[in-house]
Amino acid sequence: SGTRLRGHESIKMSEGKRLVETGRVCLCNYGANLGKLVVIVNVVDGRRVLVDGPNADPKKAVKRQMMPLARLSLTKIKVDIMPGARINTLTKAMKAADVVGKWNATSWAKGLAKKEAKASMGDFDRFKMMVARKTRAKVVNKAMKKMVKK
Repeated sequence: SGTRLRGHESIKMSEGKRLVETGRVCLCNYGANLGKLVVIVNVVDGRRVLVDGPNADPKKAVKRQMMPLARLSLTKIKVDIMPGARINTLTKAMKAADVVGKWNATSWAKGLAKKEAKASMGDFDRFKMMVARKTRAKVVNKAMKKMVKK
């Protein structure tokens, strides 16, 4: 594989990649904004980006700020905006791209929601979950034993 790639070939290869670029949707993985979605508005340098996270819910909104890339997890979702886009333009682009819907459909978001639901469980909820697990295990084991006998 010592051949060099030409322009159009490299574009095809980068289509499925998560590149640091304007419009890339990211998940904050550290700090006060942990678990919140933001969009890269501008790339400052190789380590820092300008992000903004407009959201109808003020608890999930992130104000425009500089953030190191180490605190962001890039997603495959991308919004079509120009570098330095204003808040209204960004909000409209996010609605047009259905960012929240696409995010909620990913297995990543479902896993985070599952983890959050487990963390907020009470004592009795944990007990009910344990009983349900035991019941399911009994049914599965019974079916497996029947299959082995045949």
